[in-house]
Amino acid sequence: MKRSRNSLQRRLLSRLWIPLAGVVLFGALLSFGLAYYFGNVVHDRWLLDSALTLATQLKGDTGRLRLDLPRPALEMFEWDSVDTIYEEVISPGGQRLFGNVDFPAPPAALEVGAPRYYDGLVAGNEVRVVAVAIPSPVDTTRRVTIQVAETKKKRQALTREIMLVLVPLQVAILVGAGACIWFAVKSSLSGLDAIAARLGDYEADSLRPLCDVDRAPSEVKPLMLAINQLIGRLVEARGTQQRFVANAAHQLRTPLAALQVQTERALREKNPERQSEALSHVLRAVTRLRRLTQQLLTLTRSDASAAGTLVMADIDLAELARHELERWADVAIARNIDLGYDGPDSGMKVRGEEQLLCELIGNLVDNAIRYGRPGGEVTLGVRTNPPTIFVEDDGPGIALGERARVQDPFYRTPGSNGGGSGLGLAIAREIAARHGARLDIGDHVPRGTRIEVVFGAA
Repeated sequence: MKRSRNSLQRRLLSRLWIPLAGVVLFGALLSFGLAYYFGNVVHDRWLLDSALTLATQLKGDTGRLRLDLPRPALEMFEWDSVDTIYEEVISPGGQRLFGNVDFPAPPAALEVGAPRYYDGLVAGNEVRVVAVAIPSPVDTTRRVTIQVAETKKKRQALTREIMLVLVPLQVAILVGAGACIWFAVKSSLSGLDAIAARLGDYEADSLRPLCDVDRAPSEVKPLMLAINQLIGRLVEARGTQQRFVANAAHQLRTPLAALQVQTERALREKNPERQSEALSHVLRAVTRLRRLTQQLLTLTRSDASAAGTLVMADIDLAELARHELERWADVAIARNIDLGYDGPDSGMKVRGEEQLLCELIGNLVDNAIRYGRPGGEVTLGVRTNPPTIFVEDDGPGIALGERARVQDPFYRTPGSNGGGSGLGLAIAREIAARHGARLDIGDHVPRGTRIEVVFGAA
């Protein structure tokens, strides 16, 4: 399979091969430098030995400084099958005592017993020179300068030999190490290919967790565990969705069945009064169906997955609460409920989506009117620090063990009246969560229920 430019194998190989090539290149240069240095050291020591040999032949027993070197010894001294040897001995007075060519002056003042090496040009040839200063046998306070030089053919040949040995060796090391790295990376990543193949064959409908997680490489195990956690959340979400759909179908089936029965009755009835009664039942069924459909759509819109589509703005929570309360005045009067407001007229800003906040307040007021005491009181209020909406009623209240469950969709406390669908508090909780708020259910003293939505406390 062709690897993409962003493949893990390609990235690992490039990040290993490039530094390896750099290390090998650096090692080759360092090896060459060391070999070249020590090769030059050997030749430089030979030059120094030659210069010291000439120094031993200086004589001053007759009061005159001379170099006692027989012709055969001189021929042996100058003989070299590759390079040309040059020498020069200068007296303290600056006169040449011995030599076969003129030398340039040493690059710096010489000290007795401290040889000086330098590259120069002698007789038109590039040479390596050693210059040595020794005390004169005639007058030890004065110095004799000895210089010996040779051409660089052997040194250049040594450099070529080093290169011929090092270059193939370093190339072989690089290729061998690169092959080992390639094999190690490929074999190590083959486990990922197996995991990818398992994921490719995964049946989405089964939602079964990945197996053999413990046998996976430690670097891959967190990914597989995260995938299994995601699968677990998907299983939970699918179960929740299936329960929601089943409950919604059940809740919709009841008003639709009632609507069908009452419509058929109205069509059969010849008596105008009974026909009118049947049509009134049709109207109630349609009203309930409309309310239930609106609640289902609101619950879907307020879900976490739809949070990114909300258009948030600065909203005056007090004005919104007072306006929404007016919409429920007729319903409260019809049920003989004393509906009131407790809070400022305006001036309490929150960040939110106006339609959803209206739905939140409406559901809390609707629940209080439906399940409160007939002829009782319902109060909608607003508080600051932190911004809070609350609804109080003086009904039978909600038992402590039921307060969490009543916030689930379609759940109603046993024995409750009011004809609701069990979606009001579920919708209020979802809308509160989308606005960074928390919904709390408590007691209203001396009796009843108090539900608070506290913003900024989710």
